[in-house]
Amino acid sequence: MPFEPVSQQTAPEIVFDQIVEGVLSGDLSAGEALPSERELARILGVSRPTVREALKRVAAAGLVTIRQGDGARVQDIARSGGLDLLPRLLIRGGALVPGVARSIVEARAAIGPDVARLAAQRADDGHLARLETVVTELAAEPNPVGQQVVALEFWSTVIDAADSIAFRLMYNSLRAAYEPAVPALAAVLEPEVGNIAGYRALVTAIAAHDAGRAESAARDLLAPATAALLELCQALQAAETTAGEGN
Repeated sequence: MPFEPVSQQTAPEIVFDQIVEGVLSGDLSAGEALPSERELARILGVSRPTVREALKRVAAAGLVTIRQGDGARVQDIARSGGLDLLPRLLIRGGALVPGVARSIVEARAAIGPDVARLAAQRADDGHLARLETVVTELAAEPNPVGQQVVALEFWSTVIDAADSIAFRLMYNSLRAAYEPAVPALAAVLEPEVGNIAGYRALVTAIAAHDAGRAESAARDLLAPATAALLELCQALQAAETTAGEGN
């Protein structure tokens, strides 16, 4: 079983992390019943209330179901999990998971134009002023990693202008998953974050409240890096497959 005794001070958090890790790693497979609260408490060296609190959190994350008389049973995360799992899924064993990275890149490319279209319809003067400021900051930033950080703020402002809580929460999760990889992706994304004209074209379209032009400008801005990132994911996946065949 993928469990180890833990200290009492941060026990609920550590128990939660151990169960989540067990589910995401596949050590605890979909449909599998977890040990009873009493047995988990014994294995982990914690109290039953600590185990109960951790299980409630795991259930809230959509990783297990808890039914009276049946205990906790592992869910299929592809059907029950939320976007908050992306950061944990992206990095496994200290390495990037190519398939998860690919899905994040594809989501970025799909969501960006839709968000830009909504921003063009709903942006107010405050949003437009902020977008102009961020583009100016982006143009002045000499460091590729720093440019990515400013670019993230640009898209955060576009989402503010779009006034969509669903897209905001999606963005928050995608950003949390993406940020740890920022330094590694600096070279790949440099042509995009350095495309100041592309950002200005998007801001101009949003300021004109031209939804179609904003959608097109966002797609044009994102397309080159999307292609490069997908190519990188494909290469990583091929390398992973080759390494697996060699073992």
